[in-house]
Amino acid sequence: MKNQLVARILNEVADQLEMRGVEFKPQAYRRAARTVEALAQPIEQIYAKGKLEELPGIGASIAKKIAEIIDTESLSYYEELKKKSPVKLDELLSVEGIGPKTAGLLYKRLGITSIDELEKAAKLHRIRDIKGLGQKTEENVLAAIGMARSRGQRALLDTAYSLAESVRKRLESKTLNVEVAGSLRRMKETVGDLDIVAATEDPRELAGVFTKMPNVTKVLESGETKSSVLIHGNVQVDLRIINKNSFGTALMYFTGSKDHNIALRKIAIERGLKLNEYGLFKKDTMIAGRTEEEVYRKLGLSYIPPELREDQGEISAAKENKLPNLIQYDSIRGDLQSHSTWSDGHRTIEEMARAAQAVGYSYIAITDHYSPIPIVHGLNERRLKEQSAEIDKANDKLRGIRILKGAEVDISPNGNLTAENSALQELDLVVASVHSAFKQTRREMTNRIIAAMENEHVKIIGHPTSRKINRKNPCDMDMEAIFDASKRTKTYLEVNASPQRLDLSDANTRLALKAGCKVAVNTDAHDEKELLNMRFGIGVARRGWATQQDVVNTSNLDGLMQLLKK
Repeated sequence: MKNQLVARILNEVADQLEMRGVEFKPQAYRRAARTVEALAQPIEQIYAKGKLEELPGIGASIAKKIAEIIDTESLSYYEELKKKSPVKLDELLSVEGIGPKTAGLLYKRLGITSIDELEKAAKLHRIRDIKGLGQKTEENVLAAIGMARSRGQRALLDTAYSLAESVRKRLESKTLNVEVAGSLRRMKETVGDLDIVAATEDPRELAGVFTKMPNVTKVLESGETKSSVLIHGNVQVDLRIINKNSFGTALMYFTGSKDHNIALRKIAIERGLKLNEYGLFKKDTMIAGRTEEEVYRKLGLSYIPPELREDQGEISAAKENKLPNLIQYDSIRGDLQSHSTWSDGHRTIEEMARAAQAVGYSYIAITDHYSPIPIVHGLNERRLKEQSAEIDKANDKLRGIRILKGAEVDISPNGNLTAENSALQELDLVVASVHSAFKQTRREMTNRIIAAMENEHVKIIGHPTSRKINRKNPCDMDMEAIFDASKRTKTYLEVNASPQRLDLSDANTRLALKAGCKVAVNTDAHDEKELLNMRFGIGVARRGWATQQDVVNTSNLDGLMQLLKK
């Protein structure tokens, strides 16, 4: 699917136009991008049928540009816009609080074109004098620049996954075996370079196919053992071409992590063996290499899943055959946080339920916002009752899936909920989340979360630390106290599968499970496409050593309803 690529380029065109102060066009491109993002089918299928202009918000001009993106995986109009502007817009937009209009204003007033110039202007207190910005903006920009620099060019999981899969699929017909490796295979929350390992009988042909992919913007290296390219978005992809007998050790080596690989080599040396990307050797004889499983076995270890390969105790556990039986990617029976058009979702309740059933779920909780924040069009007690009636009708109509009645309720700064208990007691499930006052003190935030957990109706704390990867740091709270309260009140902590959140993180998930807590892996989906983000939440849970028993929504419907009783 090229939906994500098309939507991203359309949004970036809108950014360029908005920075220039162009009226109306940015909104048109963003509207088209939203349409493409929300599609349940590949945009290229609609293009092949000649029906792009039948999509909402897509006229002849934008349809022509979408066709160019599908055909070439780039857009000449966008490239020209970038060439004509001295502003490094992507760089400036990486700073929280800087949008296209602000970037345009900073260039117009101060000639700022880069993050370095932005930092210099902020330190010289030149931003505060611009009408509409002020001292507070200046202080926030300075704080955000550090985070923007620290994250570098690392991509979020969904972006990296989509890019890597598109490359892998292009290569698979020319290979004996091809797999994505590196930090993406380990399901790290952000990914730098993409690593692909392939075995083939014709290395030269494979390298040629790889370097001539239509989305390649620059060839860095081309050879029969290694080729490297930059693809659209300035992402580096490295292809390692290997003999089929060495595929397992090569995949292991390029999956990493570095610390895990060093530990494995030490074990090999202790056994009088040599381990590298070409195989496991006893003197000059290869004794393993075709598969990872046989290499681990020859080293006296049980197979270690890629998500655990961080040298964080997995090797000693593998020696003793005590690795956890990790939750599988197909273990989830239903999603316990999703949104519909009753608040800020993009699909009706029935559409979300049918999409969940298509994924293979037997239940889905509709947890629209019960919130005073206008932007999410939150529910109130009256609208919640009206929604409940619609869910009843949908449940009567549908077979094979159950829609649970839920709500995502804001936790106020004092720990109270923005919903009346009289409304919440009618629901199957209440998710309580922090959506404001993120900078409370450690004690205030901890007490706030615990107070919500002590509410008799709250069953899940949504995205518990409220972080947004690369954009907003986690709230400061005493996680040990949070875990203790979670276990005491039997309130589950969410592993939010949205690639922008992945909250709880892998480290906090592992600590929560050690403390005796249970988690719910949810997507927080606002349309059917976002339901597919579940794989990323499961990846986090696996990195946190979670088993199927640790995750409540691996239960069937009857088992889940028992768990939801507080």
